[in-house]
Amino acid sequence: MIEKFLEGNKRFIEQDFSKDYEYYQQLSRGQSPTALWIGCSDSRVNPERVAGAKMGEIFVHRNIGNIAPENDINLATVLEYAVNHLKVQDVVVYGHSDCGAMKALDKGAHGDEYIPLWLKHAEGAKERANAQMPSPAGPEQEKERRRLIEFENIKLQLEHLRAYPLVKKAEDEGRIALHGLYYDLETGKLSKVV
Repeated sequence: MIEKFLEGNKRFIEQDFSKDYEYYQQLSRGQSPTALWIGCSDSRVNPERVAGAKMGEIFVHRNIGNIAPENDINLATVLEYAVNHLKVQDVVVYGHSDCGAMKALDKGAHGDEYIPLWLKHAEGAKERANAQMPSPAGPEQEKERRRLIEFENIKLQLEHLRAYPLVKKAEDEGRIALHGLYYDLETGKLSKVV
């Protein structure tokens, strides 16, 4: 399988890198992305590809369920670097349809050790969905409920981000704007949630 990726890299060098050599040389000397995207690790939702961004335009932090836990040293480090050093202008929580993490949040991650601990940081999304649609009646409502949980999770994670003093300060000073975006796997459409 690794050979496939190495062959893909050769095509990248031939078809992209060599044709835009000066741009890639510029990137080799430093980065200046305009946005930080906090997205899901799902292999189907590559943010640069979905948004049509060039390499170097988006600073990306990915994890299971596009979760931004409060008081997380890993996320705090990413935020601090992106906001204070890279001077990103936008911070995005990027969710998507058919999210396995949100399914596990709703139905439980039985037999797993770490996933349930991580999903506790999204529990509020399920509680909000329960208040709006406690018991779906049929497959269509089930799909609607999953989407509702995915949307509520984006909103919740934005709230978590605002609990970081450096984010709140930067937003209050107008140095950054926070956004919630949602990618629909069936249509390929990226839309604004918040």
